[in-house]
Amino acid sequence: MKPMVAPDLPSGLEWLNIDRPLSIRDLSGRIVLLSFVTFACSNCMRLVPEIRQLVGEHPDLVVIEVHSPRLESSAVAGDVREAVHRAGAGYPVAIDHDHLLWQAFGVRDWPTFVLIDPEGNILGKTTGEGLYRRLNLNIGRIAREFEQRGLLEKEPLQSGAAQETAREGALYQPGKIAADNVGMRLFISDSGHHRIIVAGGDGKILETIGSGAAGNTDGSFSEAAFYLPEGLAFDEEAGILYVADTGNHMIRQVSWPDRRVTTIAGTGLSAPSPGEGGPGTGVALNAPWDLALLGGYLYVVMAGANQVWRLDLATHEVEPYAGSGREALVDGPLREAAFAGPSGIATDGEVLYVADSGASAIRRIKRGMVETFIGHSLEDFGDLDTIAGMARIHHPMGVAFRQGSLYIADTYNQKIKEFDPGTGWVLTRVGSGGRGYRDGLSGDAKLNMPDGLVHFGGLWYIADAGNHAIRVYDPVRHMVSTLTLWK
Repeated sequence: MKPMVAPDLPSGLEWLNIDRPLSIRDLSGRIVLLSFVTFACSNCMRLVPEIRQLVGEHPDLVVIEVHSPRLESSAVAGDVREAVHRAGAGYPVAIDHDHLLWQAFGVRDWPTFVLIDPEGNILGKTTGEGLYRRLNLNIGRIAREFEQRGLLEKEPLQSGAAQETAREGALYQPGKIAADNVGMRLFISDSGHHRIIVAGGDGKILETIGSGAAGNTDGSFSEAAFYLPEGLAFDEEAGILYVADTGNHMIRQVSWPDRRVTTIAGTGLSAPSPGEGGPGTGVALNAPWDLALLGGYLYVVMAGANQVWRLDLATHEVEPYAGSGREALVDGPLREAAFAGPSGIATDGEVLYVADSGASAIRRIKRGMVETFIGHSLEDFGDLDTIAGMARIHHPMGVAFRQGSLYIADTYNQKIKEFDPGTGWVLTRVGSGGRGYRDGLSGDAKLNMPDGLVHFGGLWYIADAGNHAIRVYDPVRHMVSTLTLWK
């Protein structure tokens, strides 16, 4: 059977991480993986560690990431460059504004991957997760074959351009935030810088956990490495900070006074959904995104598995807790219910509340049952303050409970909303709804992709990811300000 020759890469593409447009001829002698993804697709983003692993084990592999902004949500489409910064992709990125590459390679869905051999022939297409397991052996075989034939180019592809990396500054794309009310400390996931910032309520940086380089290393605060850390939970009694190291598919433990970071769950590879439980470090996880402590367990929203898991703090055994693994909005008994990329979790001390991002929903887990307070289907979202059964939110990423009310980071609506489970009312507390940056009266303030939030010292601290800042909401004065971090 005659091999299918790869069509040339069309002109008119916008390129990042390289100083010139690429063509198939430029890539002659190289094994090429075209990665068709979007930042609106959580499955795509969860595959980043697998791509990094393939590149690490196969230096002859050239990855080209292809994004089509028209497929992104309006909240993400304008920030492809920012999202590339955050992911830290070290390979060329093509912005396919008009779907020219999609059409040329017959791509219909994302994530889709096209493997091209050194002679420019398409070897095949694959979709979905489990990329490393499917491609690792094939890439090794292709490299050996073409090296024996003298047709494998060994020199690295010269980019001639600086890599799009996280910019300098105190924070870059902060994700989640937690508080130590006894020690008067804030813990901030500085996700784009792959580290945790410890600060006082006045913004003074007390210390930094993690080297700042993307990686997967246990050790002292300065030696340890994270990859896109997100969720945080602080056990005040034990003096331990738990970290959802999302990009590494791990749960990490930060302990004082030995000042060390230790992995307590996850293998570093993403698990097939829905996955199975077992001893913590022997179980593969799938994009743990946020954490909550309740009754001797650490509860984990596992965005990649569309589930809630739990880790026994005494034994470090980890297991699925709620959700079948199917991506849907289904209520019912724990193992029959379904979530859609949950990204936030909180507790009132008795029950769990989940920000089910992909369903634009708020769910509650109580007495072995999952029920929906806000949300109707995976396609139903909006911005409407009213009784919960009729209210609309859009891709909420974070939740926090305080004095009988649940506070919601209504991320794509650029707002913070309050939900009172007693009355059922949903009301906007922060944000005009316009995306941007503006302090002042809470109703006039502007946020940019708010994520985690925590109540600390009478104020609400908000990880305003798109503005690379921590915003502060004073619920008494109804004012929003920006926390200045300083040393």
